Amino acid sequence: AYRRTMRLLARLPVLDAWNAIADEELVSHTDARDLVGTLERVSEKARKNTSARFAAKATEGVSEDGGEACRFVDAPPVLRRVPDAEAAAVAASLEEYLSTVSEDRLPLLARYEIHDVAFRVVGTGSVGTRSYVVLLLDHRGEALVLQVKEARPSALLPCLEAAGFEVPEVEHEGRRVVFGQKRMQVVSDILLGWTTVDGRPFQVRQFRNRKGSVDPAALTADQFDDYGRMTGALLARAHSHSADPRLLAGYCGKNEELDEAVAGFAMLYADRTEADHEELLAAIKSGRIAAELGV
Repeated sequence: AYRRTMRLLARLPVLDAWNAIADEELVSHTDARDLVGTLERVSEKARKNTSARFAAKATEGVSEDGGEACRFVDAPPVLRRVPDAEAAAVAASLEEYLSTVSEDRLPLLARYEIHDVAFRVVGTGSVGTRSYVVLLLDHRGEALVLQVKEARPSALLPCLEAAGFEVPEVEHEGRRVVFGQKRMQVVSDILLGWTTVDGRPFQVRQFRNRKGSVDPAALTADQFDDYGRMTGALLARAHSHSADPRLLAGYCGKNEELDEAVAGFAMLYADRTEADHEELLAAIKSGRIAAELGV
């Protein structure tokens, strides 16, 4: 699906290729009819995945200075409150963030007030990085939660020089991440931006912005086949925004050499992941690494 989509994009006029494969076209483009029901369920669940829903579960009302306030509730190890100085540094960093957001979004953000900051553990792909959630409330007490997430250098950066490519200078890692997301995603978060906290680069985005995902392990064989073709088409579209699709289509070629290489890498990566996990469990069992299981 990736090669086929890239060849299609390479044949289209530039503007048509850039805007190709909107969400509503994707199912028909990839002939993914078996996946329609799953996508509808994911979409329905995603519509409920909002800041307000998260805040309702993760915050509480408290009495403070003779009035009522709202703050995050400690829920270790996933969510924990931070010292006042750390919270103040994160809140202060949002002033720099405002200068990175599209100007037409500023009146929207101006209608909110910062109420609390907490540290929230991130997912597997970003484990070990700093990540905060900031609670903002409007005049009705409705919540908007922003995630201020540490932006690390690209994992591919050390490979560029070895491959003979020039290593680019990065103005701000958060800026790099945000511009990459805006370029690659079909629809990006309207509040994407970046900032700096204690000298470290961060990206800022809405937390739980109606995001949804498909669990591949729960799919039937036919659905999984559809899912693979859909993700391949989306990946091709994203890559075509970073490089000329004609160049990429030529690199992919017309035979199955690339397909076989990607499949081989996926199998090796899966084996490596399983081996790493077994090594981690052994280290926990022996006491070499302290960890809390079942979280």
